[in-house]
Amino acid sequence: MNRQVFFLSLLTLSITACSSMNSKQAMGDFDYAEKPEAKPLVIPEGLDKPAEQKEFYVTNKVNHDGPVGKNMDIRAPSLVLPIAASSRVVEESSISTIWFDKVLEDRELLAFIEKVVLEKLDQDAIGYTKVEEDIEITLSKVLEGATSLKETSIAREGVKTSIIESDWYHDEVESGWLFTEIESATSLRFRYQLVAKPHGRSVSLTVSMVDYMRTDKRGGNKTMDPIDKQRAEKAMLNSIISLVDYNYRVQQRENRLMRSNQKLVSFGKNPEDEHAYVVEMESDKLWENMPVFFEKHGFTISDLNEEKRIYFVDFVKPESSVWDAIWGDDVPVIDVNDAHYQFVLAPLDEKGEQTSVTIYNADGEPLTLETLERIFPVMEAGLSFRNVF
Repeated sequence: MNRQVFFLSLLTLSITACSSMNSKQAMGDFDYAEKPEAKPLVIPEGLDKPAEQKEFYVTNKVNHDGPVGKNMDIRAPSLVLPIAASSRVVEESSISTIWFDKVLEDRELLAFIEKVVLEKLDQDAIGYTKVEEDIEITLSKVLEGATSLKETSIAREGVKTSIIESDWYHDEVESGWLFTEIESATSLRFRYQLVAKPHGRSVSLTVSMVDYMRTDKRGGNKTMDPIDKQRAEKAMLNSIISLVDYNYRVQQRENRLMRSNQKLVSFGKNPEDEHAYVVEMESDKLWENMPVFFEKHGFTISDLNEEKRIYFVDFVKPESSVWDAIWGDDVPVIDVNDAHYQFVLAPLDEKGEQTSVTIYNADGEPLTLETLERIFPVMEAGLSFRNVF
């Protein structure tokens, strides 16, 4: 029984030791902090002063009121990490600020970043309040981190701002083994300041702590250590930057899917009122890319008329083997007879964003609407250049 009590005591001591470790504090002996300073060497009158070695000289012009020993914070400085596309930090700035430059042309940058901030608060189940503040005060805070004199003199007129304050973030630390109790409780509130330059293509985000409360066995405290405050601000800013990067990737993926699923080819008529395909592409670009289509679908170019935008081609139905199916190299076959054809391209609108593609047989007659409908699935994918670009 005594042996069990002894082992239980050791386990309790080891748990207590682990819980009492301080990540801010160096490990080891701090007796040096209690040692008195050595008195300066006094040279008796009439004797020469010995030569001094400057190699290991330590100046006395230091902050004598700074932390020493156990009070010294040894943690590495926290950094703002610009991992999102086209983001940048201001060198040698202690303010938790980052600049975002426009990446998505179809999104307003200020609204996009603001949405991400609100998404972060929603993920954390934290409420928020939008704050109205004098624009001059906001600018003076943000422009402390301007990268050039030109940036500090940007026009106030047309600048857009957005200021959001979060509700309280709460964090409780419990102690005990069989019976737990709250050892300490920490509460924080943050402010998120966004400022867009007049052109709207650059937006700064600054995170600052506006309220702090810590309660433990010693009582309550509303003053946070400056280093801890800076680390908390930059940790919050970095979490938003990573969320911005994630949203960029999601939006870019949606754009790619939208383009890949977009119907670029439809039925219509050419300027001569003949049945044709209508492609949502400029005539010049489509003309340049048509050889890629021909090569992949069994057409061989025999002649062309660049001025009239006519390709003269020969069609031989490509043969596919079992190996093509296995390796995924088989290409959908266009269901028309082996023969000579003409592909005639013509712009359909003033902007040149639509082009008609009329296919004529060897007799110079346009293919019928029935034929165009039958081969449409293959032609639509081919003229959209899907899985090519």
